[in-house]
Amino acid sequence: MSKKSDLIKAPIANEMKLFEDKFFESMKSNVSLLDRITYYIVRRKGKQMRPMFVFLIAKMLGEVNEKTYRAASFIELIHTATLVHDDVVDDSHMRRGFFSLNALWKNKIAVLVGDYFLSKTLIISTQNKDFDLLETVSVAIKEISEGELLQIEKARKLDITEEVYFEIIRMKTATLIAACCKAGALSVSSDNMVAERLHKFGELVGIAFQIKDDLFDYTQSNLIGKPVGIDIKEQKMTLPLIYTLNTTTKENKKWLIQSVKKHNNNKKRVREVIEFVKQNGGIEYTKKMMYQYANEAIAILHEFPQNECRDALELMVQYVMEREY
Repeated sequence: MSKKSDLIKAPIANEMKLFEDKFFESMKSNVSLLDRITYYIVRRKGKQMRPMFVFLIAKMLGEVNEKTYRAASFIELIHTATLVHDDVVDDSHMRRGFFSLNALWKNKIAVLVGDYFLSKTLIISTQNKDFDLLETVSVAIKEISEGELLQIEKARKLDITEEVYFEIIRMKTATLIAACCKAGALSVSSDNMVAERLHKFGELVGIAFQIKDDLFDYTQSNLIGKPVGIDIKEQKMTLPLIYTLNTTTKENKKWLIQSVKKHNNNKKRVREVIEFVKQNGGIEYTKKMMYQYANEAIAILHEFPQNECRDALELMVQYVMEREY
């Protein structure tokens, strides 16, 4: 995340440090195997973008408190659970350059660990009567599952419209970032209108984030965690391809669909599809949509008084569009 990362983290550096200790503590159990696995997960943590959203939103609006730390823990527990379950579903053996849990401990243990993290969210929230936070994260879990299933259903026919695509990414990716922002707001404020506005902010950022991820499939880079063309190989219909299918000739559309359906493991054919999408405006259109969502998000931020946390959130939105992995 580089220098921009340091500027984003600066207003919440102390809170993030304390959060790491609290989060690790919240994951502890009486089962030594589980403790070994959770230690492995904590050690390979990623950018921690989601808890950063929780703390920046909370601090933008008021004073960070114990409920804010619990909100960040809920989000991180859910995010970790969904990643663990995703790796099982996708039969993926690597995650951020590390072996996935299912690669090291097999599917059964990975699924149970994911379930354990979800149960911890329920226990901590009910023990502290954080029912507003529990509702927020429960809606996110429901939508993530629905988004995954909708994508699987549509991928079989390759008939995803732009409208359905945005609904899938809203549920699969954006809903958790939206939950971060709403949970951060609820931890310091009882104003539901404010919480809903910031939920919308998070949703818009999440959609821009996923659109940027889709663009990586069409750009040559060794920095990112997935090889170029992997979405095509996995028959995922992303925005550059959907736009190109909707704007090209009937003949070209047929060739594109055949390429994704029957020749998705042919490296030469995949490269040809990528080149065709680039030459037919798919990348430009996708970038335009990404900036549109990001600018809408920044407009919501500007409804709130300016302070260092609001500035950091604006930098976070910029980072989402500029990141290289």
